[in-house]
Amino acid sequence: MTAAQAASRVADLIKETGTFIDGRWVESDGEVTQARDPATDQPLRAVTTTSQPDVHRAIAAARRQFDGGAWRALSPRDRCRRMLRLVEVMESHREALADLGTLEIGTPRAQSGALHAGAPIAFFEWWAQAALRGPDGGWEQGLGIQRQPVSAMSTLYREPLGVVAAITAYNFPLLISAFKVGGALAAGCSVVLMPSPSALLSGIALIRMIEEADFPPGTVNLVVGGPAVGETLTLSAGVDMVTFTGSVAVGKAVMAQSASTVKKVVLELGGKSPNILLPGASLEEAVRPSILRYCRNAGQACGATTRTFVHRKDYGEFAERARKVTDALVVGDPWDPATEIGPLISRQARDSVHGYLDRALAGRAVQLAGQGRRPDEAGHFVNPALIGNVTNDDEICQNEIFGPVGALIPYDDLDNAIAMANATRYGLNANVWGDPDKAIAVGRRLKAGTVTINGGGGAEYPEAPWPSSGESGVGVDRGMEGFREFFALRHIVCPTS
Repeated sequence: MTAAQAASRVADLIKETGTFIDGRWVESDGEVTQARDPATDQPLRAVTTTSQPDVHRAIAAARRQFDGGAWRALSPRDRCRRMLRLVEVMESHREALADLGTLEIGTPRAQSGALHAGAPIAFFEWWAQAALRGPDGGWEQGLGIQRQPVSAMSTLYREPLGVVAAITAYNFPLLISAFKVGGALAAGCSVVLMPSPSALLSGIALIRMIEEADFPPGTVNLVVGGPAVGETLTLSAGVDMVTFTGSVAVGKAVMAQSASTVKKVVLELGGKSPNILLPGASLEEAVRPSILRYCRNAGQACGATTRTFVHRKDYGEFAERARKVTDALVVGDPWDPATEIGPLISRQARDSVHGYLDRALAGRAVQLAGQGRRPDEAGHFVNPALIGNVTNDDEICQNEIFGPVGALIPYDDLDNAIAMANATRYGLNANVWGDPDKAIAVGRRLKAGTVTINGGGGAEYPEAPWPSSGESGVGVDRGMEGFREFFALRHIVCPTS
């Protein structure tokens, strides 16, 4: 497979304009932006961004659909059936979706099938079944309140929240859309989807498949553009909820703008996640997975465990094993089956990662593993690196780099390791290697929404929530806890005597 062959295979999925309102593709009059192949920096196709009037039209379409349209009125069984039809459509385009993940994001084709096709399909299927099951506690839940001298029938009703603005990131665009669009649809909400400006084609492809699955007009709408488009969504009184995945800086802006209408906000903003090897943990088992956890998708993963803490006596051996693993990783053409690390999304992203590395190495840091800076080339490639001789307070250990770069930090006892692991403004993810009982005990002391033990099985589980704390976010994506985010509670009390 070549990039040209893949472009031909995905052409039908990405042929439309970037704006979809009330069941129709719209020729908006926004600015023209160019989607580019991150491996070659060659243009893929031009996309016209959504004008401000058309953003308001998309919100109005979603509002009409929710307030009086067909989607909310469907029974849970019928919503499930319609969503399963979307799953069938996605399955029919599985190979094209995998190709698109390589073309637009640069994920190696050998990995893209799982990350950009298999996982999104699995999540949409889980949400379809969630639509049938309903939220925990059911759509209606009697509380059975009895108080003397008056007894009452007290019932909780879980109603779809309303119009959801789903603003997604570029690193796993279809998967993140599945978290947000899938949950909203399962609950009975209507949606305005805004994909990352760096992953517009994946957003267009998803809407093309929703169109093919014949959802009612206005149920899911698409707008594309930059900060001005996002701000229109977050400020609008017609939007009831914003669910956003992206940077801390933009997340703070989303929260501030949404406060103007006191709308609900769910934010997943990233992390600087710890990876702890307990004393006695098998280095043979732990080193390679530890490296790959911050190199997958070229390190463009919010939950990447980029700070590795090892007992001081294991530091040298870990570094040597890491050097052998890192130096053997193949970086390059994402269409080559042997490639393990593809390009970053953009030249700006590549230069940012190089900046972190240059500043660290200009100080006391040393590069323990990795082949150094790549020569300037058309694609946005960064060789993986493991940095040592740093403290947990250093910039490279505190800021999310979003590239294939890790830091190795020694500790003297577990209390010291846990204290350093928790000394971060983030609180998203963590991993602990070692005896499972001891590792779980350590994991419960970590400031992280999710803690995997010995790699956690290495899979994305649709039923598992993705909570966070600190600057990693607010609210929950995924799973039944994430499903709850898309509901409003109604408590109705009626006297019975």
